[in-house]
Amino acid sequence: MTSSKKVDEEALAEAYNRALALEKAGDIDAAVSAYGEVLELDPEDHGGAAVRIASMGRGEAPPRAPDAYVETLFDQHAETFEDILVEQLGYAVPVMVRQRLQTLELGPFQRMLDLGCGTGLTGGALRDMADDITGIDLSENMIEIAHDKDLYDTLYVGEVEDFLDDNDEEAYDLITATDVLPYLGALEALLFGAAENMIEGGLLVFSSETLPDAVLDGRPYMVGPHQRFAHSIVYIRERLAATGFDVVEVTDINVRMQDGEPSPGHLVIARLSVAA
Repeated sequence: MTSSKKVDEEALAEAYNRALALEKAGDIDAAVSAYGEVLELDPEDHGGAAVRIASMGRGEAPPRAPDAYVETLFDQHAETFEDILVEQLGYAVPVMVRQRLQTLELGPFQRMLDLGCGTGLTGGALRDMADDITGIDLSENMIEIAHDKDLYDTLYVGEVEDFLDDNDEEAYDLITATDVLPYLGALEALLFGAAENMIEGGLLVFSSETLPDAVLDGRPYMVGPHQRFAHSIVYIRERLAATGFDVVEVTDINVRMQDGEPSPGHLVIARLSVAA
């Protein structure tokens, strides 16, 4: 993704490093100001300055993490992604998805769409449960690794909400989104897009991270201390109902370890209502 405006990389690196140092030192006002300079130098926000500002409790939480930031983050970490996520952070959501679908005796499926497929952890966990699997991810480097595993029938590089809006392929009976919501705040576009690309009675399965009610303080979502979006389960249920989904099951899970502490969240299985 190339910026239309030439970015002064040296000035950007200096401003970003200064902002990080100020944030680490606890000088929030100065850090927010420095991140503001970062955004002026790089409006596409490859470094996720807007998310970092929100994580410090300043300004409104953006509706989603900037595409340039997510793309850069995952392109940089593609080679070590699975080792870090699975081995170091104890991430096992794809396996949890498989276990819940089997326990509830849901599936097999004809056409599965794996949103934010990354290197193919969820595709691998569910490969024998779906005849045809399509994966979509913003990071080209991640898609290349997924492609080399030969797990997916079709792979696309792109942003999930844009893909759902533009897609004219045959509808899916299973859509998964594991570890996607931590990069999205507002869920309207995602859920509407999923419904538009799904057969009646199809399943949507996704994970989310959350924070204690006292921290969320009535907000539908916010950026948590690790620059990841946390969602209220009340908001998730409201948006699912408003989009025509019936909740099949909500399971409390530990999404991953972060600084040695579990990140609480939810695994949600919802069914698109069959029109009366």
